[in-house]
Amino acid sequence: MNNVKNKRYMLLIAAAVLLIIIIVSIFTINWKKEDKVKIGLIITGATTDEGWNGMHYQGVSSACKELGVELIVKENVAEGSGQCEIAIDELVKEDVGMIILSSYAYPEEVQETVQKYPQVSFYGISAEYGAENMTSYFGRMYQARYLAGIVAGMKTENNVIGYVAAMPNSEVNRGINAFTLGVKSVNPDATVNVVWTNEWENEEKESEAVDVLINEVGADVLTYHQNQHYVAQKADEAGVYSIGYNAVAQGLSEKYLTAAVWDWNALYYQMIREYLQGKGNSVERHWFSLDTGVVALAECSELVDEEILQKIESAKQEMASGKQIFSGVIYDNNGTLQCDEGESISDEILLKKMDWFVDGVVIYGE
Repeated sequence: MNNVKNKRYMLLIAAAVLLIIIIVSIFTINWKKEDKVKIGLIITGATTDEGWNGMHYQGVSSACKELGVELIVKENVAEGSGQCEIAIDELVKEDVGMIILSSYAYPEEVQETVQKYPQVSFYGISAEYGAENMTSYFGRMYQARYLAGIVAGMKTENNVIGYVAAMPNSEVNRGINAFTLGVKSVNPDATVNVVWTNEWENEEKESEAVDVLINEVGADVLTYHQNQHYVAQKADEAGVYSIGYNAVAQGLSEKYLTAAVWDWNALYYQMIREYLQGKGNSVERHWFSLDTGVVALAECSELVDEEILQKIESAKQEMASGKQIFSGVIYDNNGTLQCDEGESISDEILLKKMDWFVDGVVIYGE
């Protein structure tokens, strides 16, 4: 009888131990899952690129290291190729909880895929498409573009400024318009002449555009919206002033006047931290202003004199005080009034419906 009782007792102990092991295992597995937060990044080029893609990778990578999360990158995912959807599917299989779509066309082309994974938090750069699990993010680069326009407007000697632009979408158009408004604020007689390449990155097309702007249009200051610094390099070789974009180009002369630049580290730190705090997709869009440090005008060369620097500083102070760049009387280049006295253009229009150009913009070939 005692043996039977002992066996029952031992079985109860064994069952209790097994139950404890199972409970501990469950908590351990859940703890490990929660501890290993994974962030996915999709880029059109390589992580080693010096331009747009490399800058995004460095920014996300730095933020992930600082916040203690794992980063998984999908490289060389071409826009409009169907590869972005595949990359998302692969990231989801790897238990990624947040996916960053770092190129303009991605969000639009993967709308159905985004809706297929409601448990994943998506962030799309300058995205015009929105969803409950998709937040649009960008910096107000147009503010830095406006400041760059002041430099160009005061440095041009013949009032002809050139702009090499990737393609006519709201993001690029917004930058062209803000730059031109900056130019016109200090030089009403100047024009900004745009040549399209229809690609984010193509050295041959960008070089040809520079040749056209210098030799046919007569531009004596150039800027651009492209992934790389080919325009600045070509302008420098020709002895023409240039203003950069993305980051400061290295190894150029003092005729490289300044650049409208990004600090992606600051931007991605704020976004990833938001996700980790359980606030992913808590807002429809993030537009980080000049005062956040996400966008800026880089240090100017010695050829930018004190008068120009004072104009830049004055414009910065006005923006800090609440002045909107796209406000007051604004006509487009067809003579139509787009904004009147006492009005300002909404973020919704700036983000999704900037399909026109301000007075002073000349599209080459039209």
